[in-house]
Amino acid sequence: MGPTPDDELRVTPPDSASDDAEDAMPATGAPEQVWMSLDDLDEATIVARAQDGDLDAFEWLVSAYQGGVFRLAFRMLGDHAEAEDVVQETFIAAWRNLPTLTVAQAFIPWLYRSATNKCFDVLRGRQRRPVDAVPFDDDGGPDGPGSPHWGEGGPGSRMLTALGSRAAQDPALRHETEAQMQALADLLQTVPAGPRACWLLRDVHEFSYAEIAVIVQLPESTVRGRIARARRFLAEGMQPWR
Repeated sequence: MGPTPDDELRVTPPDSASDDAEDAMPATGAPEQVWMSLDDLDEATIVARAQDGDLDAFEWLVSAYQGGVFRLAFRMLGDHAEAEDVVQETFIAAWRNLPTLTVAQAFIPWLYRSATNKCFDVLRGRQRRPVDAVPFDDDGGPDGPGSPHWGEGGPGSRMLTALGSRAAQDPALRHETEAQMQALADLLQTVPAGPRACWLLRDVHEFSYAEIAVIVQLPESTVRGRIARARRFLAEGMQPWR
């Protein structure tokens, strides 16, 4: 079972950093007041506070971005447990390496670059071990029962939202819609890892081509080519459902 809204992942920074970080925590105010004050700040300031060892600021970043990182890892790996591990490892690495981030505004691409690299590491480590496809609408993900687990509102997310709306409006279409979602999930798992990552980052998480180039450390022209191939592959594979 993956995380749910009532059982979200909580990332604890390494013990070696805890004592120093506690010294930087606000000395006054109830926890709710601390979180309210963070919500009033811009993200760059919150990142800067986390870089200074503020655990509340880091927890704010975890809460804000763990869902998106999980969805990326889950769609890359097709496995809840491995996706959860990637989230944990990504945020622990983020805590340890935040002081090396020179531009606070680059935090999100930096975070997703770390998560994507960890997904690639997992895929390489499988050594040709078969991976069973997982349902798009299984009920163990962070968005709750029946969620397709896509993400931030890109074309892939909007497509599945539309499919879900059709099923909600006409119960007779529910079985067909679930089968279509499953077919898309299975098909995505057959897209090579590189194009799959680029497609997810663009069409699901809505990063720009330039940001994706930074995340995957490839020229923007290569990123565009990979996304185009993935889109073409998925469109052709889903043609029987049109």
